[in-house]
Amino acid sequence: MIFRPIQQGDNASLAAIIRRSIEALNLPTEGTAHSDPTTDFLFELFQKPLSGYIVVEEASEVIGGCGIYPSNGLPDHHAELVRFFLDPKVRGMGIGNELMQQCEKLAMEMGYTHLYLESFPDMEAAIHLYEKFGYQRLAQSLGNTGHFSCNVWMLKQLHP
Repeated sequence: MIFRPIQQGDNASLAAIIRRSIEALNLPTEGTAHSDPTTDFLFELFQKPLSGYIVVEEASEVIGGCGIYPSNGLPDHHAELVRFFLDPKVRGMGIGNELMQQCEKLAMEMGYTHLYLESFPDMEAAIHLYEKFGYQRLAQSLGNTGHFSCNVWMLKQLHP
């Protein structure tokens, strides 16, 4: 298993994993990463300063990833944990734990003090992981991510 920064050649594989995952859970496609045009251009999106995306690869195949992004309207020193998706065939193998640890470390290295995320109640395994890592539910969204269909909002204060 290899964890590495995103490369331009990863765009199509990651977009397919994200869209298939959203469809498999019967989540809304509008107002989510499914319809967000940046999903097809993640490498380009994560060229923005103070952002980063970690890809997970196994046997030269992209199997998922997760990013840190300074989404619009977030408070100072806050970033969003974004596009955290794994291919269904590798879920439950501890890869999400490792990816979460690496993303939190990356966020702290970039100087962020908090990570915010948006999700759905139907993403039970993901929410369980977030809670395990200390994310707390919020009553409303922070910032302006454009993902208006998401209805679970969580925040974590990072500790070095």
